[in-house]
Amino acid sequence: MKFSKSTLFIGALTIIGIGFTAASVNSMLSIPDVKVSYSTNECIGVTNYAEGDAYTCSNLPPKYNHIWVK
Repeated sequence: MKFSKSTLFIGALTIIGIGFTAASVNSMLSIPDVKVSYSTNECIGVTNYAEGDAYTCSNLPPKYNHIWVK
């Protein structure tokens, strides 16, 4: 079975796109959650999802999901 160059090109781009999407989703799911009090605006706690992360309120990660709590 022969494939045209355009078919192979589109297939390669599709595979690359799926790879980038999977890497992005994995990165988004491993970002820690930082819970911040709505009334005092202070850190209440950090939920780490990635294995090996040990972030705390005194050691906040460079990127995190900001979650307001009571």
